[in-house]
Amino acid sequence: MKLHDLRPNVGAKKKRKRVGRGISAGQGKTAGRGTKGQKARSGGGKGLYFEGGQLPLARRLPFKRGFTNIRKVYYKPVNLKRLAEFDFDGIDVTPEVMAAIGLLKKADDPVVVLGDGDVSAPLTVKAHRFSAVAKEKIEAAGGSIEILPLKETA
Repeated sequence: MKLHDLRPNVGAKKKRKRVGRGISAGQGKTAGRGTKGQKARSGGGKGLYFEGGQLPLARRLPFKRGFTNIRKVYYKPVNLKRLAEFDFDGIDVTPEVMAAIGLLKKADDPVVVLGDGDVSAPLTVKAHRFSAVAKEKIEAAGGSIEILPLKETA
């Protein structure tokens, strides 16, 4: 096979329809546009926005007000009662440990520790944020907290 033998598959290339080239061509005179009217003219037809004079959908809907803060931090909550279910004997409770035991999906997510439940063992908890109640309960049990810095995004 040589370069001059190459051909596209049969039916892969179709000849374009040449309209308005005389009556014997089949698409002469009005060139398939019908007779007269807005759609028969050049540039004819209505815009996508036009709904027959009815107020368009884009104008009927209320405006989306306000804005979306792209720097908002979405914390993954972990309650004290979930931490009390596990035995952290001499281990610091970090997001990596929480992810390993199934309290978080990803260790990279920012974590907030909330005060629902009680802790009896002294824990060293490391998270990105603590509620005031959670902080009190951990320190009352003889534990300590450490606030982790948030990772920079983008």
